[in-house]
Amino acid sequence: GFQNRPKSLKVFVNPSSHKREATSIYYEKVAPLFKLADIKTDVTVTEYEGHALSVLKECELQAFDGVVCVGGDGSVSEVAHGLLLRAQMDAEKDTEYVSEPVRAPVPLGVIPAGTTNILAHTLYGIKHAVTATLHIVMGHIQAVDVCTFSTPSKLLRFGFSAMFGFGARTLALAEKHRWMPSSQRKDFAFIKTMADLKPEECELSFLPLQIPQEDTHEKDKKKKERTKKGSKDQWQKIQGHFLNVSIMAIPCLCSMAPRGLAPNTRLNNGSMALIVVQNTSRTEFIKHLKRYTSAKNQ
Repeated sequence: GFQNRPKSLKVFVNPSSHKREATSIYYEKVAPLFKLADIKTDVTVTEYEGHALSVLKECELQAFDGVVCVGGDGSVSEVAHGLLLRAQMDAEKDTEYVSEPVRAPVPLGVIPAGTTNILAHTLYGIKHAVTATLHIVMGHIQAVDVCTFSTPSKLLRFGFSAMFGFGARTLALAEKHRWMPSSQRKDFAFIKTMADLKPEECELSFLPLQIPQEDTHEKDKKKKERTKKGSKDQWQKIQGHFLNVSIMAIPCLCSMAPRGLAPNTRLNNGSMALIVVQNTSRTEFIKHLKRYTSAKNQ
């Protein structure tokens, strides 16, 4: 990580993010601060989906103290995936199936320039490009949990979250209508998917987190030391029809969910949140979604 302030950064700018503001945000707000801090930059303005990933596979990462992404959640996810995939390649690991991932070789800095900016909001508590830039300039490091999403034999991607059902269909529909203004696109996708609300049949297996009950400091410490990841016979399985399934390695804060979409997980405690909504009425499902907009009743 940044033991001191960074001196050289590889920067990716996604010009298509949100209202196509990422380029102006970088050159008007971010680049001047990097210049004042005497940080050298190598900038790639991405031209297509997967561009940053292809660059990260080939570039000389050892020449940089970190990588910075200026864009939305999709851009950040692509760069994070590219960094971790590069780490596996450099460690001569099998990139088709990753059982024990290697850490990224350099830190990733996030400059929010997208629609929801969940990762930036979760990291900094605010969607603010200058605040994010100052954290990078000062060399602040925050460990963040990442998931691997795989089939039984193939790595699909590294990421911070995934959804199945209502959430996934809403995001996919919004992505197909990028020609629309961002606020209209989100509302359209939400209303359209809600109108076509339907459950998906699936089977879920999960390993519950062993959380020791709160006690005195010393007892709590001992209990934590005894807490283990669990063995195979502790896995639980549920099967049925679900309206939405969310897997999140971080709290996923955003303006619409002040405590996060997964308020009971943390940035780097080694756990994931599994949030499952079984088949219910449209009215009850809307009530569930509305709970995210409040800091209470979580």
